[in-house]
Amino acid sequence: MTNNSRKLLIAASVMSLSLAAQDAKTVLQSAATAMGDVKSIQYSATGHLYALGQAFSPTSPWPQNNITTYTRTIDYGSRSSKEELTQVEPSPPRLGGAAPFAGEQKQINLVSGQYAWNQVGNAAQPAVAAAEERQLQIWLTPHGFLHTAMENNATLKKGSGGTIVSFTVGKFKINGTIDRQNLVSRTESWIPNPVLGDMLVETTYSDYKDFNGVKFPTTIVQKQGRYPVLDLTVTNVQPNVRLELPVPDAAKTTALPPVKVTTQKIADGVWFLAGGSHNSVMVEYPTYLVMIEAPLDEARSLAVISEARKLAPNKPIKYLINTHHHFDHSGGLRTYVAEGATIITNEINKGYYEQVWKSPHTLEPDRLAKDPKKPAFITVKDKYSLADGERSLEIYHLVGDTHNPGIMMVYMPKEKILVEADDFSWPAGTRAGPRYHANNVNLYRNIQQLKLDVKTIAPLHGEPVSLSELQKATAS
Repeated sequence: MTNNSRKLLIAASVMSLSLAAQDAKTVLQSAATAMGDVKSIQYSATGHLYALGQAFSPTSPWPQNNITTYTRTIDYGSRSSKEELTQVEPSPPRLGGAAPFAGEQKQINLVSGQYAWNQVGNAAQPAVAAAEERQLQIWLTPHGFLHTAMENNATLKKGSGGTIVSFTVGKFKINGTIDRQNLVSRTESWIPNPVLGDMLVETTYSDYKDFNGVKFPTTIVQKQGRYPVLDLTVTNVQPNVRLELPVPDAAKTTALPPVKVTTQKIADGVWFLAGGSHNSVMVEYPTYLVMIEAPLDEARSLAVISEARKLAPNKPIKYLINTHHHFDHSGGLRTYVAEGATIITNEINKGYYEQVWKSPHTLEPDRLAKDPKKPAFITVKDKYSLADGERSLEIYHLVGDTHNPGIMMVYMPKEKILVEADDFSWPAGTRAGPRYHANNVNLYRNIQQLKLDVKTIAPLHGEPVSLSELQKATAS
């Protein structure tokens, strides 16, 4: 190809992109005219909120709570949003994870520009980690999509449901479908998730109605990871409602804290690794280490692995025991695969992990994405034992659990230590509600039926306690 040919091709490509951008602006302006070009909006609704990553089983949808009141106010110019909701658990209590609660739970979630916080009573609690996604959620609303697309050189292409308008803001690619009525019917983007990788966030908007000259959907459904995380039936919409959100000093000055790992030796060669909301337990064998649980994300796993190397230098982590598939307990598993450890998990989880770990991790590449390895698994149905030298531990499937059907616990016969997740945590007051009481009882029943001589419970939330504390909880 000659230089002149290359120049002509480049010029044609630039002209094509320019025309596409012009066409996108025409489409967006037509949609803004049809929907109402508002500066801000407030809508109220009822519906359901779902707990992402807390499905009862790997093939179940996310657990559902009922939203009794919901109001969201958005100011597009200042990129601010205030979301107020009240949720209650369904009756009878649902299966799956996420902390249960008695009565109503109220939330006020706020974002203004790069800052996010939650309002709890009169106190503002910084929510640094939530800021990026809360800002994205403004761009994914119908009018928010139009405003942001106008500002970010959007392009378009034809789709089956209408015209697809696309643009990029920072690391986020955003697509939106504008139907033949010039209404935004769907938006989508991708956010990083430690388990699912580049996780699709797709929101559908339907049943548009006119509210004071503004068209707004009365049915909103958002899915993340294939299943709904929010569905709303909108009952009222007020355009151009004033929203002023002064950012609290705490939200401005708070940064993400470094990952903290504290160590407590609970027996010879057994360490309780805490320092955050989730714990791990390290067990030393003659030539290798066994880690119980890889919670949260890669940052947590790397910090725990670093601590393990200090406690037992020159011993590799050969096995990682995973109690169950909930995201807060499996988000760091990929790091151990990259480390070369074999994952020991319930048989219901293997196929799920193999499938979801194939997903791209481009938004936040982890070690496994940078240096892919095929995961190695040992699967457990009822019981599995690891014995080497004088060290042994036993892994049991916890029968009858309403938190997760494949949840497992780990017992060390010599040390009389039981490691368990979610069914009993200390202090007991942090686990209020009938579902946790039922799982307290079920955990104790399993211990008795297996005739385990337990002296100490090392929970993967909270701190180690004696078996007597569990006995008290089952009697309350």
